[in-house]
Amino acid sequence: STTLMAIHQISSLWGPLKELWDTVEGAVWRRQPESVHLLDLQLKKHKPNFLSLYKNPPKSAEQREKVRKASTEGIAIQGQQGARLLPEQLLTEAFILSDLFDIGELAALELLLAGENQQPHFPGLSRGLVAVLLYWDGKLCVANSLRSLIQSRHGKTFTLELSGELVALTTRFTDELMSQGLTRRLLTLVSEINVTREFERLQKERGLGNEKHRKEVSDLIKECRQALADCLFAWTCQSPLGKDDTLALIAHLETVTVEADGSLDSVNLALVMALLYCLDVSFLEQGTEDREDLLQALPLLTEKQYVSAVHSRLVDGRPWKLPGLQAVCRLAWALALHALSQLPQGSALAEFTEADEALADQALLGGVFLFMTEGMLGCEGFTHDEFYTRRLHSLITDFLALMPMKVKQLRNRADEDARLVHMSLQMGSEPPSSLRKDLDHLMILIGEFYSKDPFGLELALEFWCHTESLQHTSLQGSYLGMAMQRPPHKQVVLSKFVRQMGDLLPPTLYIPYLRMLKGLANGPQCAHYCFSLLKTNGAPHGDNMQVTGSPVSWEHFFHSLMLYHENLRRDLPNADATHYRLPPIRGITQRELDGLTSFLQLLCTIITWSENARLALCEHPQWTPAVVMLGLLQCSVQPVLKGELLLCLAAFGKSPEIAASLWQSLEYTQILQTVRAPGQKQAAGIEVELNEIESSCEEYPLTRAFCQLISTLVESALPVNLGAGLRAPGFQPYLTFLRDAVFLPFPTRAYRRAAEKWEVADAVLEVFHKLLRDYEPQPSDFVQETVELQGEQVLAHKPPGHSLMFHLLNDSPTLILCLSLLEEGVRQLDTYAPFPGKKQLESAVLHCLCLLDLALQKEVVFMDLLRESQASLIVSPLEQLLQGVSAQSRRADHIVNIARYLYHSSSNPEAAFQSAKILQRIARYPNIQNRLVGDFTHDQTVSDKLMAGFVECLDNEGAEEGLEKGDDSEPAKKEARIRHETQIHILNLLITSLELKTPNLALYLLGYEVKKPISSTNLQDAGVLGCPRSCLHAILSLLQRGSERRSGPVLTSQAPHLAELCYQVIYQLCVCSDTSGPTMRYLRTSQDFLFTHLQHLPFILPGDEISALSQMSWLMKTAAIELRVTSLNRQRSHTQRLLNLLLDDQPRTQHAADGETGMEESRSVSGFLHFDTVSKVRRKLLSVLDAINFSQDVPELLQLDFFERTQIEQVIANCEHVNEHGHTVCNVKLLHRVLVAEVNALQGMAAIGQRPLLMEEVNSILQQVVERNRVRRSLSAKRHALQSWRGLVETLLTACPADLIPADDRQIIIRDLLLDLHDKVLSEDSAGELMPIVAGAVFTLTAHLSQSVLSEQQQGAGLEGGSSSGFASIANSALHLILRKLLDFILCTGGGFQRLRAHLYGSLLYYLQIAQKPEEPDTLQQGTSMWERLTAPEDGFSKLQRENLAIIESYGTALMEVVCRDACDGHEIGRMLALAVLDRILSIDRQSQWLLYVCNSGYLRVLVESLRQDDAALQTLLSPQPPLLKPLYIYESKMALLTRVAKTGQGAVELLRCGLVAQLVECQVFDMVPDSDSHRVFGQRDPSGFIPSPLDRYRQILLPALRLFQVILTSTTTHHQQGAAQVLQWLIVHADTIQGLLRCQELSMGALQELSLLTGIISKTALPGALEGQDVNSAALPEFQGHISRFQRQCLSLLGRLAGSERERLLKQAEIAAPGDPAERREEMEVAMQQVCANIMEYCQTLLLQSSAQAQFSICLFSPSVNEPANLALPSALYSRVPSLGLVLFLLKNSAADFFRFHQSHRQALGKLQSLEQLPPEELKELCAALVSGTGGVEKISSVQRSLLAKRRLVQLINNRAKLLALCSYVIETCLFVMWRHLEYYLLYCTPTDPKDSLMPDSFGRALGLSRVSQQDLEQLQSDMGAGFGEALQRKLLEVEGLYSQVRSRYTFIQALVRRIRGLLRQPKS
Repeated sequence: STTLMAIHQISSLWGPLKELWDTVEGAVWRRQPESVHLLDLQLKKHKPNFLSLYKNPPKSAEQREKVRKASTEGIAIQGQQGARLLPEQLLTEAFILSDLFDIGELAALELLLAGENQQPHFPGLSRGLVAVLLYWDGKLCVANSLRSLIQSRHGKTFTLELSGELVALTTRFTDELMSQGLTRRLLTLVSEINVTREFERLQKERGLGNEKHRKEVSDLIKECRQALADCLFAWTCQSPLGKDDTLALIAHLETVTVEADGSLDSVNLALVMALLYCLDVSFLEQGTEDREDLLQALPLLTEKQYVSAVHSRLVDGRPWKLPGLQAVCRLAWALALHALSQLPQGSALAEFTEADEALADQALLGGVFLFMTEGMLGCEGFTHDEFYTRRLHSLITDFLALMPMKVKQLRNRADEDARLVHMSLQMGSEPPSSLRKDLDHLMILIGEFYSKDPFGLELALEFWCHTESLQHTSLQGSYLGMAMQRPPHKQVVLSKFVRQMGDLLPPTLYIPYLRMLKGLANGPQCAHYCFSLLKTNGAPHGDNMQVTGSPVSWEHFFHSLMLYHENLRRDLPNADATHYRLPPIRGITQRELDGLTSFLQLLCTIITWSENARLALCEHPQWTPAVVMLGLLQCSVQPVLKGELLLCLAAFGKSPEIAASLWQSLEYTQILQTVRAPGQKQAAGIEVELNEIESSCEEYPLTRAFCQLISTLVESALPVNLGAGLRAPGFQPYLTFLRDAVFLPFPTRAYRRAAEKWEVADAVLEVFHKLLRDYEPQPSDFVQETVELQGEQVLAHKPPGHSLMFHLLNDSPTLILCLSLLEEGVRQLDTYAPFPGKKQLESAVLHCLCLLDLALQKEVVFMDLLRESQASLIVSPLEQLLQGVSAQSRRADHIVNIARYLYHSSSNPEAAFQSAKILQRIARYPNIQNRLVGDFTHDQTVSDKLMAGFVECLDNEGAEEGLEKGDDSEPAKKEARIRHETQIHILNLLITSLELKTPNLALYLLGYEVKKPISSTNLQDAGVLGCPRSCLHAILSLLQRGSERRSGPVLTSQAPHLAELCYQVIYQLCVCSDTSGPTMRYLRTSQDFLFTHLQHLPFILPGDEISALSQMSWLMKTAAIELRVTSLNRQRSHTQRLLNLLLDDQPRTQHAADGETGMEESRSVSGFLHFDTVSKVRRKLLSVLDAINFSQDVPELLQLDFFERTQIEQVIANCEHVNEHGHTVCNVKLLHRVLVAEVNALQGMAAIGQRPLLMEEVNSILQQVVERNRVRRSLSAKRHALQSWRGLVETLLTACPADLIPADDRQIIIRDLLLDLHDKVLSEDSAGELMPIVAGAVFTLTAHLSQSVLSEQQQGAGLEGGSSSGFASIANSALHLILRKLLDFILCTGGGFQRLRAHLYGSLLYYLQIAQKPEEPDTLQQGTSMWERLTAPEDGFSKLQRENLAIIESYGTALMEVVCRDACDGHEIGRMLALAVLDRILSIDRQSQWLLYVCNSGYLRVLVESLRQDDAALQTLLSPQPPLLKPLYIYESKMALLTRVAKTGQGAVELLRCGLVAQLVECQVFDMVPDSDSHRVFGQRDPSGFIPSPLDRYRQILLPALRLFQVILTSTTTHHQQGAAQVLQWLIVHADTIQGLLRCQELSMGALQELSLLTGIISKTALPGALEGQDVNSAALPEFQGHISRFQRQCLSLLGRLAGSERERLLKQAEIAAPGDPAERREEMEVAMQQVCANIMEYCQTLLLQSSAQAQFSICLFSPSVNEPANLALPSALYSRVPSLGLVLFLLKNSAADFFRFHQSHRQALGKLQSLEQLPPEELKELCAALVSGTGGVEKISSVQRSLLAKRRLVQLINNRAKLLALCSYVIETCLFVMWRHLEYYLLYCTPTDPKDSLMPDSFGRALGLSRVSQQDLEQLQSDMGAGFGEALQRKLLEVEGLYSQVRSRYTFIQALVRRIRGLLRQPKS
């Protein structure tokens, strides 16, 4: 089997163990669901690892051989195919590693490969060094897992409150381990593993890297030992050890030694504590419910051998290596025995229990208390565990309570010793050396032990009895009234001990006793009791001061202080004496000094904790501590004592009430000399002490204490008028002293204790930090004010913060020192070595960073105010100063130094946090970014470190969100919060930078090229091709964590805001054109990022809706980009995957990561259910929409009693600003300041009484504003999310290839989206702010729905399916539902929201378009009979249309009202769309309900009358400059609607009644015809071609009016006269214009359209009878008739041009003019020309018919000559003004010829349409080319699309031809009729005139300008006509009738006319 060994890519010594620890941590500490099952699996798998703890896989020759051959034969690696060849170098390293750790060769090789794999996470280390880290990390994981498992057991000391199932599992497992000898193994390992030894081995094999690596390795090894020892400790806390195990533990402790400073190391301490818990019986007192079970399990009670073995072992006289430790164990055993003797079960053990006293004596002889103080409390690990503290507490209190006699003996001995000492002092001899100091040590132990309380347990309360304080009613405290019941016995004993020890205290015990009290006073309640004790100890008050009470009392102490002060004051030297030195001290001896110091420390502790004590002491009339202490400070006392005095004052200064008076006293006593006396040469006070005494002693207690005092006072109160009257008031002298005397010289002074240097720096920087933190720049700071002082003006001081800002914004020594301190700090941190004062240095560095951050934060306001004030200060922005050159390194590396703190985030999270904050502030400046990139990348090693620092900060996984600032009680939580905020700042830095120009910092940090073009970057996974791990990798790994599990990415729920920013960074990278390519490639290929994350949408976070929405927004925006990009690049599979993910409603298979078993089951189940019974799931897109809650709770209005609401609202509005996310929010802090200032400004008693109420109201206002801000942010997030959702939906539908979503799915998807959107937006409480986005989305969706249905019909899926299910994939019922919702939406928008309704009208139009019948080819076949048409089944279109109308009408007038109102006024686009909607509905409204409403409600009249107002706007449109085209569009929409109304007779009549024509008559715009294009200057053309030329604009105005007239004339059959007369009036009013148009020279397409409409109108109105019956003024009648006859003449001459002379030329011109689409243009031209001819021929026909029913009385329009128009070049003078009948004949011939041409073309096109599938591709392309613009357009279209376009083009062609055929046949018919009438008249009735009879008047004189017709003319006519109207023509005409007219049922009209004309022509000449 060994030959098949495949090696793991992740080493078995690390990977699986890391997984094990993750599982254990998840189950025990994070309590993840489903974790018990996973834990069970892991424990089964790793049991061998725990049983043979830390045993490595053994070496073997076989393995060695296999590894040796790996470079030639290769080696199999799990999960990879084939064998992999490994380089020699790697194998050599593997052998070294194998020897180094004594592990199997294969294991060593795996470890190295894992090291190589993990290398990117450890920049700067080789794979071997990483392997060393992984080896020990694996070991640590095992130890940590074991410790956690043991801690989770159920037991006697603590509980983790885990589920019973889990506890049972871990208990079972650990019990088994214990039975297999776990204790021995642990003890062995603790002895074997040794950092020094391991380091020597590693050093020899070069297994140690840089300082950081060494530190990490040593930390890992130490943590391993610690964890192993903790395992034993945790076990003994919960369950007792067996006999052998206990003895083994004792045996181990016998050999333990201490560290250099006399303390145990933390590992041994854990083992000592483990033994103490073994010997612990005190838990039995607690009387918990499971006491009986615990008793049963306790070997002390149940096993006699256990007791005897332990007893004999501890009583045994052999000394241990540490007698003190032996003494502790003996004392613990003695107390255990004593406790056992009290129990009923203890009687059996009497032989042992009686030895307790003797053991205790032995313990005391061994110096037990001294060892506990030095050996145990001295260990720094002691304060890390709460249960160490509790056990030691029980040990001390048990000794005092259970062995009172021993305590009494100790006291007696101490009294005896005191007497001996006293005597030897009297005699002057040395005190005896054999004195024992057990009681001193006990007291000092108690003092030391209780003075540290890291867990806030306040255990010292057991030493105080409540009963004592009941007499002191003066002390108010919540806890005092409760103690009526009797306190427990132990507490009484302990409190008696405290009191008795203080009685008649011998002087030797004075200091230990004070120290004990100091410890016992540590805590708010303890301090109270201690204060009372010292108060009651004092003498009874009275005149008699001689009878002193106890020396341990306030009375005694303050009395002594006053005496010292009295004595020393007399020694005060003269201030002027030059020899100011300390005189020999008379007053205070060393012992007195120690006593005073101890008492001051006690006082300090009490007043620090208890505010009541502070006030009570300070206000005591006799003691006046503050005054006495300040007095003593002026005397010559040792600096140490002065320091203590200052610290006490600082503690007093904690109360603001005291602080204010302290400031005044401080100034008055001139501790720091702020006022110089006139003759004084030399400074005095603290400055002298610092410079002369402390500097020479090289110790600075006084200076440090002074800084602390100032720091405290500054925090409590900063008086503005300090020192007024004697100097310029203010804090300035103190600041100057701190800056110039303390801060600036601190690096150059000498220090006896190295750490003190940093202590001084830290203390002074803390003051600076506080001053700057509380400073807000005000305009008054920049005005130079003066104050009057003793009659002269001196400059006033500025606030201290202002002065600091000024120094920081200049290249001042202060700034330089701060920066060099930062450099020093980072240099020291880089050594990773401990040094004295490290903590203080870190704190000082932190203050420096905070100062810089505050300066950057406030500089903007500061500099703005400075500019406005025009003061003469000069400052530079800090971010520029930071780019200066450093004095030490001679390089500009300040910002780099700041950034280097990020590299130390693991050890210094706060400095990293501040550093990130500063960098984020600097990053806003684009000019600095460029420089920074250079600075950061200039030196490769620094660059790598910086990158590693940023990555390390981002990589931190422990950061949790939702920890409020106040919740810093636990250091771990505070640290987690700080780390989290650091991540936030770094991400914000990246986001800010990405918005700036390149190169910027973000691109460098995210791993893009900054030296080459960014788009050339090739992003790789970390470690591939030497690519370092960048911030992008860190961000992705943060987001990917947990994304493979069903619950989704952990980050989204654990740290929502962080996740939101991560997604935003990724979106920004994808959206920016430079970075988009590389980023999206990387995310797609190596991460599959989007797919993984989108499948977890929607993110639902109950607590943080806003963040969840933002996360989804960024993710959806990125997804939209991805869909667009993959579609463009034709990466179909990617697009398809994402589409399926977003749109599928079938359940997808489960994720693979849910454990191996789950997968198999689900697979088999899904195989079993593989029918369509699978329940549908909600589409991803819809569930995301569900996650956006449309309702928004709005805070109710303020209820105010004092403030005025309107004013408050105004103030709130003034405090609003736009924050960095673009939301308008109110600055709550600013508002608070304003309101509090307002409250403070109130004067008078009433105001003071009301103050609490006022403040309460201020609070409620602030809460309201916070709520408002939240609502705004919430709405903004919803808008953002909805917009992103809409963007994603629109991209899906628009940008993705249409064939990826089949049409039927597509329609159903759109249906679902539409219905859901409407349901959400129509619910009662949906927020109006979201409506516009929804309306936009509805518009897009409806457009796509309509498009999809139409394209489906075009492809022929439409109407064959019958009308049962509707006529598309989407059912009619669904369509109706959509329509109803749309109409509801329109109605619910009410009066406002017109722009929003524009979208909805657009949607409605698209929707109604679905039911519009597509254009069908006119086949010219014989139509079905009328009856068949009426009874034919209704087709799908008309059915849907009918149902749509029914729904619309069900809404009644409410809907009509809204649409009509929008059509009449409001926003232009809204109006146009409303007009279009009206138009559309009127067109389907068969019952004319809407028409009636529009007419009756007066809206129609409003529309008609608005045309007059439009006139002016339209006139401006015709100016040459391209104006706004809005009026034109609205006019067109209006005219379209009016034309629609006019199409029904009722509507047309209504329009005439509203005076439509009259309105148009008055419009002057029709007369403003612009010049034609050819004369215009070329330059004014709109280059885009979007804005039409003035002439085209004019036609856009004229043509709708002409069409409207035409429709009115056609509709008004009954009132025809009235309509025609009105239109004629319009023609006459604008006659000049119209005649101009008729005479038009350039017959372009536009001109022909005008002519076709004009001639149509003229043919119906300009008739002689038109004026009859109208009340036309008789005087105007001749003029009118003149106009009419002129119209007639112009029409005829036009006919001449079109039918004859210009016809061919025009058609040629049409083809040349429009090269793009000649075919279509030519078709339009042909139609227009035929239309004009038809209109004019109709006009001729009407004129002939109107003049008379018989030919003989008819008027003549054409002269009797048959000249072909072509020969009319030189017309004879006679007929010059009248066209000849030849023209009509010519027109007839041409029309007949055209007819056949068109007919042929029509048949061909029909044939093509029927066999569309068989057409060759070339022909298809040709057909498409007519509809697709651009050259390559046709190539890009898909084949389906191509055949659709070809079909559309063919239908267009067929219908065009059908129209032309209709016109041709009409022209033929009218020509024949006109010819027949003229020939009949000329050949039958006309009497020719002889030239001779020229004087005779014409018989009728009605021929148009025909003065004479001679006989000759008539004969010529007959013969010419006979020739022209020959057989061939007649045959053709009859064929036309056969082909066309018979189908149209005008049966034999042509035949009859041809027969008659033939008859006339054959008639014999008369």
